[in-house]
Amino acid sequence: MVDTSAPKVTEEEARAVAEEARESGWDKPSFAKELFLGRFRLDLVHPFPRPAAEDAAKAEEFLVRLHAYCEEMDGSVIESQSRIPDEYVRGLADLGCFGLKISEEYGGLGLSQVAYNRALMLVASVHPSLGALLSAHQSIGVPEPLKLAGTPEQKREFLPRCARGAISAFLLTEPDVGSDPARLASSAVPIEGGAAYELDGVKLWTTNGVVAELLVVMARVPKSEGHRGGISAFVVEADTPGITVERRNAFMGLHGIENGVTRMYKVRVPRENLIGREGDGLKIALTTLNAGRLAIPAMCAGAGKWSLKIAREWSGVRVQWGKAIAEHAAVANKLSFMAATTYALEAVVDLSAQMNDEGRNDIRIEAALAKLWSSEMACVISDELIQIRGGRGYETAASLAARGERAVPVEQLDRDLRINRIFEGSSEIMRLLVAREAVDAHLTAAGDLADPHADTGAKARAAAKASGFYAKWLPQLVAGKGQVPTSFGEFGVLAKHLRFVERHSRKLARSTFYGMARWQAALEKQQGFLGRVVDIGAELFAMSATCVKAEMQREENEAEGAAAYELADVFCRQAALRVEKLFDGLWHNTDDADKQVARSILEGRYAWLERGVVDPSEGTGPWITEWTPGASTEENLARRFLHSTRL
Repeated sequence: MVDTSAPKVTEEEARAVAEEARESGWDKPSFAKELFLGRFRLDLVHPFPRPAAEDAAKAEEFLVRLHAYCEEMDGSVIESQSRIPDEYVRGLADLGCFGLKISEEYGGLGLSQVAYNRALMLVASVHPSLGALLSAHQSIGVPEPLKLAGTPEQKREFLPRCARGAISAFLLTEPDVGSDPARLASSAVPIEGGAAYELDGVKLWTTNGVVAELLVVMARVPKSEGHRGGISAFVVEADTPGITVERRNAFMGLHGIENGVTRMYKVRVPRENLIGREGDGLKIALTTLNAGRLAIPAMCAGAGKWSLKIAREWSGVRVQWGKAIAEHAAVANKLSFMAATTYALEAVVDLSAQMNDEGRNDIRIEAALAKLWSSEMACVISDELIQIRGGRGYETAASLAARGERAVPVEQLDRDLRINRIFEGSSEIMRLLVAREAVDAHLTAAGDLADPHADTGAKARAAAKASGFYAKWLPQLVAGKGQVPTSFGEFGVLAKHLRFVERHSRKLARSTFYGMARWQAALEKQQGFLGRVVDIGAELFAMSATCVKAEMQREENEAEGAAAYELADVFCRQAALRVEKLFDGLWHNTDDADKQVARSILEGRYAWLERGVVDPSEGTGPWITEWTPGASTEENLARRFLHSTRL
């Protein structure tokens, strides 16, 4: 019997694995990285990057055909049958949708990230399960890892198949391993003198895994003579003997998603199917996600557009107390928020995608911020739409149709969007990921000063080094263009918002420094503080993207640009209020009390509070995530928290 249990690792060991996998260098500039350091590099995003005319025309021609086909599909069929009909999959394959970003050399369409995002936005508006099908296949499935690290032979063998419609899936998560890859249990043992590997393990939540033809599997190669070892990535044929799809999972939303549990037992994979080198698996996965994460903001922006359309149509005809509900301030506020935020959602994903296509900027932080911020804001928009629709927002589309009303699937949207705050790194994980990059300059400057294991001499030397860095950096955070009334004058009424971003970028950098000075090596455990730092950065990034996009539209079309300016202005005013609240929360919060209450909950201090209800799940099965003996309460709490928020 193969042992598929997760290996026991300490918090320090887990952190070391994650640290080794992250990209540590910065070969290209990053707008968001500079933002967290208090440097507002508007030149990196303005003028708003535009695709080449030839690329734009090619994308538009395809999107017209895709739009026509999307009108033929019926999302309610997917919802009622809880599966995507085979003819829909064939139709998408015939259009080339499974090879959107695969180069023409390998039979794909060779479209840009921007065009890919627009395609996902379109198909997801029919049913989000269609977006999940295509994005799991291309954003994290076989095509993207091979594009980044595949050999010429691998690309020739697998990419044409993917482009024709051979569905692929990405297998990383395990029943007891989510965002803690150091505990990955699946193994890939070299056999036949190194000519092949034998894979064993169980993978959970394998999107597309139920119907996939090709798999990307992450498994641990044991270190041995001639083998570097470590977590590695493999392309695996899904029909290889020893692979069993044990079940198809069901969820509150995405009813058409083919997501399951896959077991591997003595699965032979030829050495030629190793992607990159042994031990490069996590790095490949993280690099893949830099652009792959943009699929979620694209579909969130599409959800915002649909929500705005439904809200506009309904609130204009629904009459209460003698006038349309849109004319009541309570609803008008919601409509304003929805329109302004939807504009910002599109600006964020368009800017990030254009920057990815240009290739002159490192977008790892931008992509993470876009995914985090978009998934959170789209859920707020959806909730507001339900409120505007009232009882009809809570009622299913099928029930509405049965009563003879328009079948508007508002409650379905709410269910379908919720997963985006968990997919490809939960919001909590995204905040930790971005926070690590945001404080990278401080950790580099501090060196051993931030290492709890460094001796006194090492800390003294590190203190001297850090003093030199901060002596040069801190004075730059005192004054800047944000304090000059005429700065960014070409942006007209939006100039004041860019000045706000510049000022608060410096304030954010100062606040991060204060946190570093206060907690030093313990800063990484201040997840509440770091999470707010990241949320502030996300809002500032969204404000920047919105302003530069509005200015681009003003230059291209004066009438449309004037309307874009109005939306950008309102969005920035709303975002500024959120930023100020987040800054206040950096130092005035209940974080310490919350930690103590959490400990007391697990110790049973408040068990009496749970009396008076029944638990229908009692006795139905075990909890998966274990409590590690010998670990501190804080470590166990953190581990359970991370596992419970990672899909």
